[in-house]
Amino acid sequence: MAEYVGILRPYNRGGIVETGNRDFGDIWIPEQNLSGAPFGMQVVCEADPPEPQKMSTGRIIEVLGDPSRPDVAIQAIIRSYGLSETFPQAVQVAADQLPREILEEEITEELRLGRKDLRTLKTWTIDGLDAKDLDDALSYEALPEGKMRVYVHIADVTHYVKEGSPIDREAASRGTSVYLVDRVIPMQPPALSNGICSLNPDQDRFALTVRLDYDSDGRFLTGEIFESIIRSDVRGNYDDVWKMIESGEPVAGYEKIFDGIMALHKLSRLLRKKRLSNGSLNFVTMETKVELDSEGHPIDIYPEPSTEANELIEEFMIQANVFVAKRFDYMEAPFIYRVHEKPDPDKIARFFTVAKRIGADVRTPHELTPKSLATVLDEIRDHQYSAVLSQLLLQAQAKARYDEMCLGHFGLAIHYYCHFTSPIRRYPDLFIHRVIKGYLHGRPKIKRWNSLAPERAEHSSIMERVAMQAERDTVDQKIAEYMAEHLGEMYEGTISGMTFGGMFVRLDNSAEGMVPYQGMDDYYVFSEEQMLVQGEHSRRVFRIGDRVKIQVAKADPIRRLVDFVLVDEKSEGTVEPSHIDEDEQERIRERSEEFRSRRREDRESQPLRAEDIISGRRREFTGSKNKSKGGKSKNSPKSKKKSKKKKKNKKSRGKGKKNKK
Repeated sequence: MAEYVGILRPYNRGGIVETGNRDFGDIWIPEQNLSGAPFGMQVVCEADPPEPQKMSTGRIIEVLGDPSRPDVAIQAIIRSYGLSETFPQAVQVAADQLPREILEEEITEELRLGRKDLRTLKTWTIDGLDAKDLDDALSYEALPEGKMRVYVHIADVTHYVKEGSPIDREAASRGTSVYLVDRVIPMQPPALSNGICSLNPDQDRFALTVRLDYDSDGRFLTGEIFESIIRSDVRGNYDDVWKMIESGEPVAGYEKIFDGIMALHKLSRLLRKKRLSNGSLNFVTMETKVELDSEGHPIDIYPEPSTEANELIEEFMIQANVFVAKRFDYMEAPFIYRVHEKPDPDKIARFFTVAKRIGADVRTPHELTPKSLATVLDEIRDHQYSAVLSQLLLQAQAKARYDEMCLGHFGLAIHYYCHFTSPIRRYPDLFIHRVIKGYLHGRPKIKRWNSLAPERAEHSSIMERVAMQAERDTVDQKIAEYMAEHLGEMYEGTISGMTFGGMFVRLDNSAEGMVPYQGMDDYYVFSEEQMLVQGEHSRRVFRIGDRVKIQVAKADPIRRLVDFVLVDEKSEGTVEPSHIDEDEQERIRERSEEFRSRRREDRESQPLRAEDIISGRRREFTGSKNKSKGGKSKNSPKSKKKSKKKKKNKKSRGKGKKNKK
């Protein structure tokens, strides 16, 4: 039995839980399984996994509440992805036993065993204003002859989380922390993630430190990794650091680390320039920031800025990750690497077709390499549709994942890469910390870690995708709630995508919605080859990247959908000669038919939804105890007997009419 989340609707004497997910279908709830749940509520039900063209039968196990309430909507998303905000009792008991601070006796023993004392080194963290799980810190030292030394300190989580312990098993299961629009679901218990492992200021903390030395031109010289104890001097944030970078003056509270931050900023720019010149892909992406009031209602939406302060931290995390991956790959240690494979050639070919169709002066590379695509990004940077073209090229890339083999990272244009810098919130980092410490102490569990790495890598990749989708859904939820309060209002935006059903428009505040073709004045034909739509009669053309003015027509917070209409269709787009010749029209018809055929096949392979039952497409339920010997459910909406009776009555009425004539 699995759990499903949806809205309970009345149906006959029972109900149907509308999950809103085609993969799950909807769930039939017999009267005796309603458990007193009121209709119209967001509920959790238990049912057998769905089968193609059948509707599972389940029972209500929990009522979450009114789906229009913000907290209920977020809870529904959390439960639908199988996430949990609470930890099992064994994990909580183990977390309660963790120390709140490091005792002097433990420090003395750790130093005796070889841990290095770096507490006199000026050290700081730089994170978002609301971050509580501070797992990385930096230090800087100027060396003779213009050389520079950087320390990347990472929380030593494995000092407290032993392999196979309740906390470790739960962390492995969760795979990652999940950062939703209004809360964090941590991978580790808060006593650890926000407490003894968080590199909070003015507190002694155990760390794994990577020391990196560079010459005056930013060339890497040598490095080392070791266990340390540190004491952060300042809890910095991106906003303050960016102010200092812009002004060249210290912000209050940063005086004693100001010179170190400015030196690291200068070095990070050198390192970033070298990395980009080697072919590292520099995609400009836009994250949506949603501001909420105390009750969880959205009050503002805007694109979250990324500054050189963010780039500073990102650069040194990349440098540490590369150093660690290279060191342990050479040692042939059991490990988990972050890999990013070559993009799909067909997707890349489609990108170049679209780019050239909309007038971008790009050259198709003879060989698909990071450097060749980096050149393309430079070529389109000043184009009218640069943001859209960059997004299309990003969408053509493979998805990064975890693997026990060092397969390289295409996007960063490097062969050696891993995730080492966030063991509080990512399990692969925790896994390799354990490996590193095993080798540092001369006690590696090679056989065991080799057997664990493939499963841990695959599961972490899956949970990363789950987390990303859950995060995206909560943002979409708040966008729909926000737009529901702004119906009828007008905004400017950019056409960001197209399908056979409509055009997507991203507003300047970063919210996105669809302009359905069916609400437009003309019949619009979508050319997937050219990524444009053209009116059949008006010849009006809309392309990806076009600026348009829209009005918010509809917002559905329950389904997390927003629909727009063009304010003045006749003043938008451009009227042009037909771009779609007869040959392409034939291809479009063929693709449309293929699309409809695939949808029919998908429908045949998918579980039933309430609308299928109501429309009478299929009337089969699985898991119901109220089945006759013939297998037909007594609770099904209509029996075959009744259908035959209706047909017979229809025929009789038809005969009567003929006789009258």
